[in-house]
Amino acid sequence: MVEHHKLPVTRTAHYYTLGTPGKHIKRLWIVAHGYGQLASTFIHRFEGLDDGETLIIAPEALSKFYWGQFTGKVVASWMTSGDRLDEIADYSNYLQKLYDTFVPQLAADVDITFLGFSQGSATVVRWALAKFPAFNNLILWAGSFPEDIPYHEKENYWKDKKLFFVYGTEDPLVTEKRRQKGLEVIAEKQLDVTSFSFKGKHVVDKEALMDFVKLYAL
Repeated sequence: MVEHHKLPVTRTAHYYTLGTPGKHIKRLWIVAHGYGQLASTFIHRFEGLDDGETLIIAPEALSKFYWGQFTGKVVASWMTSGDRLDEIADYSNYLQKLYDTFVPQLAADVDITFLGFSQGSATVVRWALAKFPAFNNLILWAGSFPEDIPYHEKENYWKDKKLFFVYGTEDPLVTEKRRQKGLEVIAEKQLDVTSFSFKGKHVVDKEALMDFVKLYAL
């Protein structure tokens, strides 16, 4: 008789940074890439934030695969539908360890922003609700809030935070129908979310990012 077993193991995670940690850091951004991307390239989208007082950390998802055939580019994914709860637990532990490594090195009043792009959006939300790290701003860029989470049970955790939904008006993946569905989830879960749109596609547009940061003083 075949039996299924589980064995937690140690993985080596990779991440990339812009800025140098220290008490001079006033702003911390932890940015999660989307499906089929790498943190090593994704982090360049945030170079405009590197002002000497901001630290940007881009963790790379633990699961790697070839995009296309075996000779294709190596990319990463945060999770699949297979053993999803285990994958969520694994990346939540990983992201929390990264958070716990850096935050003590920064100023006590550092402003903390989590940004998830596409698949990374659900990733940062699930991590937040698994570990409850302190933060100030949550940005879901071309992504959505997971529907299967009882946000109301953690109402106090959300109420003092700024939540944003950012999308490109020409994004072929975040269509009008999907945007409306996402907004319905936000309304249903009674989340106070600010929407911001830009003329662009499925990408963290550098110019749009800077416009967004300036508008909301992040």
